[in-house]
Amino acid sequence: QLRLVESGGGLVQAGGSLRLSCAFPTTILSTFSGMDMAWYRQAPGKDRELVAAITPDRGTDYADSVKGRFTISKDNRKRTMYLQMDSLLAEDTAVYYCYRNFRGQTNWGQGTQVTVSS
Repeated sequence: QLRLVESGGGLVQAGGSLRLSCAFPTTILSTFSGMDMAWYRQAPGKDRELVAAITPDRGTDYADSVKGRFTISKDNRKRTMYLQMDSLLAEDTAVYYCYRNFRGQTNWGQGTQVTVSS
């Protein structure tokens, strides 16, 4: 059974940093390596939006609002995806969700709250 385990959210002051993790402990290496993965976020009263994506074919991609501040990466050996968030702004406050797509099968993490105080 597929499991996605998110961690790393919390409260931070503006200008600070956080690192989110999304682990796939029950996924085998060959599947993990072939997955399209991404981080989304949803702020109160707003639609869920794509923050960053990492895919085997296209590499990494970022929303304009986070370019130069956030970095998406993955560790195949640990079956884990990361989102390093630096120079955080109050408008980055949201619930962050990890997402994966493997051959059309999509799954979402449970979400982790990130709150940036100004």
